[in-house]
Amino acid sequence: EMKSKFALKAIVLVLAGAGLVFVGYWFGTQRNMDDATSGTATEKVDAKTGRKVLYWHDPMVPGNKFDKPGKSPFMDMQLVPVYADEASADGGVKINPTLQQNLGIRFATVRLEDVRDAFEMIGTTQFDESASEVVQSRVTGYIDKLYARSPMQRIKRGEAIASIFVPDWIAPQEEYLALKRSGNIELASAARQRMRAMSIPDGLINQADRTGQSQKYYTLSSPVAGVITELSVRDGAMVTPGMTIAKVSGLNKVWLVAEVPETLSNSVHSGMTVEATFSGDANRKYSGKVREILPGISTATRTLQARLELDNRDGSLTPGMLMRVRLDAEKPVSRLLVPSEAVIASGKQSVVLVAGENNSMQPVVVTTGRDTGNDTEILSGLSEGQKVVASGQFLIDSEASLKSVLPKFAGKSQAMQPAASPVHRGIGTVETITPKALTLSHKPIPELEWGAMTMDFNKSRPELFGEIKAGQEVEFSFKENDDGYLLESVTPVGGKQ
Repeated sequence: EMKSKFALKAIVLVLAGAGLVFVGYWFGTQRNMDDATSGTATEKVDAKTGRKVLYWHDPMVPGNKFDKPGKSPFMDMQLVPVYADEASADGGVKINPTLQQNLGIRFATVRLEDVRDAFEMIGTTQFDESASEVVQSRVTGYIDKLYARSPMQRIKRGEAIASIFVPDWIAPQEEYLALKRSGNIELASAARQRMRAMSIPDGLINQADRTGQSQKYYTLSSPVAGVITELSVRDGAMVTPGMTIAKVSGLNKVWLVAEVPETLSNSVHSGMTVEATFSGDANRKYSGKVREILPGISTATRTLQARLELDNRDGSLTPGMLMRVRLDAEKPVSRLLVPSEAVIASGKQSVVLVAGENNSMQPVVVTTGRDTGNDTEILSGLSEGQKVVASGQFLIDSEASLKSVLPKFAGKSQAMQPAASPVHRGIGTVETITPKALTLSHKPIPELEWGAMTMDFNKSRPELFGEIKAGQEVEFSFKENDDGYLLESVTPVGGKQ
């Protein structure tokens, strides 16, 4: 029993000692890690070179970034630092000036400019109802001949529309002519006044004087040049006083009814000058003004209608034509502008590439406003005087989203520079051989901080290293490229290839 108690106490003491050792080791390790983190993660300075480090990464998996050095979780090798003087931070892109010129990258300056707001709308031409004239009959009669044959017929000013036979005008004319022939001037003058009271035109009375015969037919003519929009009678039809024979709309001016977005309802008002362009011919331009804003907003299109008045003295416009309208605001407004081609729209947001120091290009999310011709207004994100990329955005603007493309360019910023990659050397054993690559189990490579491991190396050309066989120990040299590691030479140890 005494032995068992002694043994039990010994076990408890051993476990307690082991626990203290583990706790001490954990605190010591944690302290060392904190010290290392505070020296690297905060300042991010490489202890060997003294250069500022942006992050560490595994060259085999460049898309993953780490805040401190250590062993790669993907391969049996140390993480490699990316220095601040070699790459752009925050997903930027760094491109050599010679490559910029070869790729046609062009820059523009963000500028503050006074611009006159312009609004573009679509409208349809209509007849100018204020210039319409109504041709009516003042007497009872019959249509003897109708010169206007159909609606929408063009007609000149003074051109005949219809000839009316008026039976009631015959007797007063015969009486007047008889009194005139008898020499009774006073009675003839009274008869002439009675004919005027019966709405017999002076022209018809004068013609009766000249010919000595009563005039049975009265011709109605168009008071304006335009189009017959209404024709209410046919040959032989009876007409009565006040009856409309035809309606003629003038074409010296036409109306253009344009749809104004609800958001611009306070920006458009009567009297504004406009310029309209015919959709079928961009060279045909017409000037005019806003006549009035029609009340009411369409619930379907959320637009209101503006009635414009266009000059059409050449007669080239007809109702129903579709036209593009441009309205210019009266007072200029100061706005921040960039070329429209500099803005990359990704659907959810708009991005502009801003040129920085050391040939870097940084994507900046901006809020855009109105388009003013070839320029776009910037509401936020940029300031006056900044340089932005105006052409060559195809480097990053693809069908993929900007969010996924930019890190790829950030990880390959060194590959975009024309400087040659350094050649590295190692010793290893050939495991397998394929037409495109060799699998080598190599020894540690100190210059890259690689440990011993097995990995694939691509051939620069498939026919190279044809005498190399699996199982041989070889000396090899390689370079890093976008697709991995490219073999430059492979030589058997103790022999030549």
